[in-house]
Amino acid sequence: MMTISQLLDGKGRQIFAIAPDAAVLEALRRMAEHQVGALLVMVGDTLHGVVSERDYARNVVLKGRSSPATPVSDIMTASVVTISEEATVEEAMREMTQHRIRHLPVMQGGRVSGIVSIGDLVKCVIEDQRHLIEDLQSYIHS
Repeated sequence: MMTISQLLDGKGRQIFAIAPDAAVLEALRRMAEHQVGALLVMVGDTLHGVVSERDYARNVVLKGRSSPATPVSDIMTASVVTISEEATVEEAMREMTQHRIRHLPVMQGGRVSGIVSIGDLVKCVIEDQRHLIEDLQSYIHS
């Protein structure tokens, strides 16, 4: 099974982040601009949390708060589950399922080195299965 490091090498290690004191509206703008469902909440290189579309829906919309007036720190998930680059895609899927999350920051040497989404992991598993099927078909036909 592929490691998270290998997955990041293929998909890219770009990180989209926002400061904890930024307005939720700015976070939404950045998510839309980069076509992502979550941003890392960081101060410099230090991870403070994750803010997602789900956090917005549950903590702003449903509570009648104002997006321009609410800071990201008020709605972010502060107890962040992370994973190492050495972990496998299967381990990352297990963590996401267990914690009911869709985005998983990747840490290496105490620093954020990337982020993976459930979509990234599913795409990887599908690609692995496609290769396995092709190999089996080739074996059967030869």
